[in-house]
Amino acid sequence: MEVSRSQRGALRLCWCALAAVWLGYFAQIATGVLGDPATTFARDYLYNGLLFAGALLCVWRVIAIAQDRLAWTLMAFAIVSWSAADIFWTAVYANDPTAPYPSIADALWLVFYPMSWAMMTILARTYLTRRRGLWLDGLIGAVATASVAAALAYGPVIHDSASDLSAAVLTALAYPVGDLLLLGVIVAIFGLSGWRPGRAWILLGIGLALNAVGDGLYLVQTADGTYVDGGIVDTLWPASSLLVGVSAWVPMRLARAKEDALRVVLVPVVCGLAAVGLLAYDHFSRLNGLTVTLGAITLLLVLVRTGLVFAEKQRVLAQSRQEAHTDVLTGLRNRRSLMSDLDEALPLATEEEPLALVLFDLDGFKEYNDAFGHPAGDRLLVRLGERLDDAVHGHGSAYRLGGDEFCAVLQPGAAGVDVLVEACLSALSEHGEGFEVTTSHGVVEAPAEVSHPTDALQLADRRMYARKGDRRVSAGRQSRDVLLRSLSERQPDLHLHLRGTAELAIAVGRELGMGGEELDDVAHAAELHDVGKIAIPDAILEKAGKLDENEWAFMRRHTIIGERILAAAPSLRIVAKLVRSSHERWDGTGYPDRLKGDEIPLGARVVAVCDAFDAMTTNRPYRRRIDEPDAIAELRACAGTQFDPKVVEAFTDVLEREMTAAAEAIELRTTTAA
Repeated sequence: MEVSRSQRGALRLCWCALAAVWLGYFAQIATGVLGDPATTFARDYLYNGLLFAGALLCVWRVIAIAQDRLAWTLMAFAIVSWSAADIFWTAVYANDPTAPYPSIADALWLVFYPMSWAMMTILARTYLTRRRGLWLDGLIGAVATASVAAALAYGPVIHDSASDLSAAVLTALAYPVGDLLLLGVIVAIFGLSGWRPGRAWILLGIGLALNAVGDGLYLVQTADGTYVDGGIVDTLWPASSLLVGVSAWVPMRLARAKEDALRVVLVPVVCGLAAVGLLAYDHFSRLNGLTVTLGAITLLLVLVRTGLVFAEKQRVLAQSRQEAHTDVLTGLRNRRSLMSDLDEALPLATEEEPLALVLFDLDGFKEYNDAFGHPAGDRLLVRLGERLDDAVHGHGSAYRLGGDEFCAVLQPGAAGVDVLVEACLSALSEHGEGFEVTTSHGVVEAPAEVSHPTDALQLADRRMYARKGDRRVSAGRQSRDVLLRSLSERQPDLHLHLRGTAELAIAVGRELGMGGEELDDVAHAAELHDVGKIAIPDAILEKAGKLDENEWAFMRRHTIIGERILAAAPSLRIVAKLVRSSHERWDGTGYPDRLKGDEIPLGARVVAVCDAFDAMTTNRPYRRRIDEPDAIAELRACAGTQFDPKVVEAFTDVLEREMTAAAEAIELRTTTAA
């Protein structure tokens, strides 16, 4: 809603002037400080002038701005009709004790209600969210508000008129019914906004509510015989008109309501308690039938809302469970689902009806990703997942564990597990121009070999990697073997050191959640991280004392040299990057690039910890080895400065498990020998 600068200035001036006039009018009505003539002037002229001023603000808005013109035309007509009714009554019937009832003034007053309802409905359809829960919350609030208002303000009128259907009585009833509906519409709209209506709706709602409040007080005081013409109650109607007129110029924006948990509970609970209170009170002091009916409807709507909330939460919970057990990319079941299924299925496996767990790891997938890009790699995984699911259909379930690792839980039946495994291997293979993706696998059967899910996964994983090592003699593997043989020929002890570091790196990598090609890269980086030392003179490598600065500068070049050597083989480029960063430090003081923290590749951080441990526990020309507990203590002392603390923690967990297992094995052999 665009308003020019000149219009904004004129609006502010008008608002300030009208606010001052209303305050003066209120002060005179409340105190009579200027005497009866001033009070009479305020009652007869200022009252009607302020009413009409609110209508003029709406008319001005309709003329100046095309947006929502129909809605505000209806509102302007409603206030003009209300103002005309007051002016007509003041001019014609105010001093006539025999004034007819109902009169033309009543007809003009009552036009206000349908015009207001229509105007608010049009705005609500334009600016408010249409959601089932919000509509129901708004309806609950509307009916509850109407029931309370019917009990507090309009009860005597409704109760006394229940058996009389004359024109006068129907006219008298039209006002409270119109006000109840108006209050209900206001509350319903606030509910549709998620109880965050914004300034425009708040001003409009308060303005229309003041009109209903004024009517209610007027009816109650008239029934009690306490109403005074020109009293404080009469100030509410001009205030209502002015607030509605001001709200016409406040920008109204589309409400994007959110169903937060507190509001979903709070609205039905508060409204339900109000309805219960009214129905309980009715047992002690009879309320009018409208109040009781509205209270009962409120409770019914609260029950409906509660049922909808419960159904929605159950749907969301079921969806969350489904998502938690489903791989997002392929739609297959995920690792969490696998562990849950194994927990249920393994105890039921028998010799007659065995269960087979098969792990699959794609060979050549990394090269496919490098050649065609990750989006193409994702599409390949989706295709392979669909084929695997088809291959195991009717015989078990398919899973994707992450990366390029898949799994199947099979019930072999009479055909045996080999036939199903071959079908799975065929499903997880794809060939094309310039690429070949095949699969390594590991199989374990229950109950013959395992009975626990973790044991089954570990055994299948070991068999899969053993088969992978036997089957994959790729260009990268050949390059690695050549380099390792070169190291072995030059320094046999160095070669043994690299083998030990690689075994540790594989165990730590698995502890940190690595798998597939990533684990292969870490293993190769651990084996080849010192390959650059081929170019370092023996005088430096085998020096018994400390190296001087020049010698250290030469030594620090070995990671860069190692990267250059490995990068010559395309299949080892990832490994080359890990080797380059294998002597970086967590605090950023390492070499050659002074990388810091997570800037260092995870595989390089693993190699650094494993290399340091192996170096400390191995005799060197310049120092003797130290015991493993002392080496572990040194690693922990350097965590956070030289090493990644998480990698150190994973390393120590792996080593402590291996040391415990070794001790138990020694104890078992000793016991057996005895």
